[in-house]
This record gives sequence, structure tokens and C-alpha cells, in this order.
Amino acid sequence: MIRMEQVQKTYGTFQFQVSMEIPQGRITGFVGKNGAGKSTAIKLILGLIRPEAGKVQVFGIPAEKLTPSDKQEIGVSLAEAGFSVQLTAQDIEKILGKMYPKFNVELFQRKCREFRIPYQKKLKEFSTGMKAKLRVLIALTHGARLLVLDEPTAGMDVEARQEVLDLLREYMAEDETRTLLITSHISSDLETLCDDIYLIHDGKILLNEETDQILDHYGILKVSEEQFGTLDQEYLIKCQKEPYGYACFTKDKQYYQENYPGIVVEQGGIDELILMMTGGYR
Repeated sequence: MIRMEQVQKTYGTFQFQVSMEIPQGRITGFVGKNGAGKSTAIKLILGLIRPEAGKVQVFGIPAEKLTPSDKQEIGVSLAEAGFSVQLTAQDIEKILGKMYPKFNVELFQRKCREFRIPYQKKLKEFSTGMKAKLRVLIALTHGARLLVLDEPTAGMDVEARQEVLDLLREYMAEDETRTLLITSHISSDLETLCDDIYLIHDGKILLNEETDQILDHYGILKVSEEQFGTLDQEYLIKCQKEPYGYACFTKDKQYYQENYPGIVVEQGGIDELILMMTGGYR
């Protein structure tokens, strides 16, 4: 579905150098700190920018050669992009109907009601959460095979976020060939939605792992210097010096729980993964 082969893109001193492959039918999350390269990856996939080296393919086609018909198969929600704030949801419905032959007007209207999106109010009067929900609806009401969503739940309260996540799950379940690429700073959203995670940092991929593997097997060991000296290093991914000794990120917490019963082992979720792998854990 999506393939990057030795892709390079430079902005000043920032260098993006990535290879990845996202198969059809997957829900994949991009995580990382601000400025890590997540938005650069999305723009390359969408053909909004071109790489200086390497290849980007979508649907097996070079991204820069996607035809208007190919692009009809992509649904996009970008935080910094959208329709004029002078338009209403009703105006946008009419525009989408002309843009996309497969636009589902019944679904759009129904979800606007369910999401309590004002139909005849201008976007400039919308709350941040309302705008975010409308962007998601715009992305998935024309039957896209590929959804690319950048921070789709930003600005939403817990209830609204759950509504959107449920909608995405429903959409993906309707057709197992659909693919979803999503970025979010809300790790719990990704932990309950994604099949796998790419951790991007300083323009590089530090790790690609199945989400269940991260939640079930990854963990943080908190050990004294003496304990650290006795640890089997085979399953340690990264260690960080701390006042009490060391914090060690492991991909097999059960191994250390069984073989080192005296050490502290904490859950390792996506937040912990980002912090440990990028040097920000405390």
C-alpha cells in the first residue's frame, strides 16, 4: 500500500532519511516528538513534497504520479489544512458531492447530527473540537481506500475522541482492504486503535513494532548500579543513567520478572517508548 525506499528530504540542518512499508489493511500509527519528521513523512506520502532521493509509492504508484482518480481513493485530515472558515457544513457537503463521485451524503449528514456539528453555522464559529470532527468526516465519507489522519482527535474532549475512534474502527471493519495511517500525541488513542507503531525521531525510524507487543511485553526496569551489573543485556533496548542507578527499556519484561525477582518492573506503553528512546524519560 505505502512504501518508502531510502527516502531523503532536507530542511536546513534537519535530515529526513527513512525506509518503511505499510501493508494494505493495516492501522499504523506514527509517534514522536514535535519536529521528529512525522509531518514530513505524511507530506511525502501524499505527494505534497518530493524527496531529494529515494522512492515513495502509494498503491504501487510513485507518489508524484498519482492521477486525480488515484487521489480519489485517499482521505486526508491535516491539522493545518481545510476549507474556508466562511463556509458551513452544508456548503462543504455540496462541494464534496461535486469533488467525489462516491461521496456518501447520507453518512455525512447522519454523522453531522450524531457529532452535533452545526449544519448551517460558519466554520469560524466552530470550536476546535468541532472543526476536528468535521475534518475526519470529510476524510472518510467518500469511500477512501487509504486514510491519512494527522492528529485527528486534537482539541476533543474524551467523549468526542471516543466517538471518532469508534467511527474509524467501524469504517475500517467495513472493508479489510482499507488502510489507515494516523499520528497522535494521545498515546491511549493509538494503543487501542493501531496494529503497529513507527517511532520517528530526528528524521529517522528508531523502532517499528506491533502495538500488542509493546503493551504486553515492553517494560521499564528500575535498578541500582549493583543490580545493573548483574542484568542479562540481551533483551534491553536502551538504558539511561538515573540518580538511583539505571532505567532500562526492555522488550521482554516477563524475562526479567522471572529471573530477577528483586528488581522493579514497570509497564512500558507508547509514552514510555517515546521518552526512553528519545532520551526524555525521568
